[in-house]
Amino acid sequence: MWTRLSVVAGPRQRATATVTMTAACALGASHRRDASSRAEATSKKTPLFDFHKAHGGKMVEFAGWSMPVQYKDSHVSSHMHTREHCAIFDVSHMLQTKVHGKDRIKFMESLVVADISELKDNQGTLSLFTNDKGGIIDDLIVTKTDQGYLYVVSNAGCADKDSAHMKTRLAEFKASRSDVDLEFLDEALIALQGPSMSQVLQQGIKEDLSKLTFMTSALATVFGVPGCRITRCGYTGEDGVEISVPKSKVVELTERLLAHSEVKLAGLGARDSLRLEAGLCLYGNDIDESTTPVEASLVWTIGKRRRQAKDFPGADIVVPQIKAKTTRKRIGLVSTGPPVRQHTPILSPDGKVIGEVTSGCPSPCLKKNVAMGYVDVAFAKNGTAIQVEVRKKAVDAVVSKMPFVQTNYYSV
Repeated sequence: MWTRLSVVAGPRQRATATVTMTAACALGASHRRDASSRAEATSKKTPLFDFHKAHGGKMVEFAGWSMPVQYKDSHVSSHMHTREHCAIFDVSHMLQTKVHGKDRIKFMESLVVADISELKDNQGTLSLFTNDKGGIIDDLIVTKTDQGYLYVVSNAGCADKDSAHMKTRLAEFKASRSDVDLEFLDEALIALQGPSMSQVLQQGIKEDLSKLTFMTSALATVFGVPGCRITRCGYTGEDGVEISVPKSKVVELTERLLAHSEVKLAGLGARDSLRLEAGLCLYGNDIDESTTPVEASLVWTIGKRRRQAKDFPGADIVVPQIKAKTTRKRIGLVSTGPPVRQHTPILSPDGKVIGEVTSGCPSPCLKKNVAMGYVDVAFAKNGTAIQVEVRKKAVDAVVSKMPFVQTNYYSV
């Protein structure tokens, strides 16, 4: 899931123009700094904002929030450190919600495609809010806790839309005298990601992390900070956790984690290239309300019982698509040469436009360009030779299985 961050090739990271006069360059840089300052002044700030600035974070506007795109280390350095060691990402801009009441599961299943009732206590699942046309309103993680509530994390960029959507459905449930309530949390959220995560975190908790498997969750005191929820998941493809922590304690906890030699801070730039190597969708780029779960190759998020019952929003459109081919499909592709970015046209071998790239970047691990996008279903088979149009030139590419880089989620 995880949302949430198309910034690697964003305008704040690229020069806006090539000029030859030193004075013009200086003026352009000044204007960009002024624009950045204005965006920072109007953007929302996470509880770690001052901490980011103090640690050299380069702040950009994302989804209405001022967030670090990178720190003193380069984007590639942060990316590789996460793959080889461990990194902290601030994801406090994400929307965290608790769903209370005896009808909480029925309520949530009226909004999403997952089979929430089949989850075990403290188990979570990636799911999708869908509309009546089968389009994806947002992707989210729903955890069925043993504390009498569902814990939901959804995307920062969709926070207002998601909360309004849930409130509308809540009013309908309340009108029918159902027992359900929403609690929107005002807590921080950090992600600790990388192969040495367990080594680092185990030193600060009494619970045995070997018993906390991928997509399970637990309440714990973490490095002396009580009231934390640890969920073993993440948006990088590596073993990792997301830790929901009281706002007043997030700086203290982050400092304790950073004291370990394995841990560094990482920003949105590395988070985006990591999730793309892992083949994970970014809402607003790779999925949106015009995309169905079948087109997006996300059929696995739809519970078997839910498919049979056809009782989720848009089921009358989505379920028939599972058996019948759609006209387009999300695919991965690999190429060499110039980088492939969002909106790059995808071409057939004879030069016909057959689709469009939705996310793309050079892969620090593979030393090739990786991307995902949508193509006519006839070209969606792995291994199919295609082309991408970069700088008005056709570049050879191959439809490739995702994830591009092997994931390392923890299971037993």
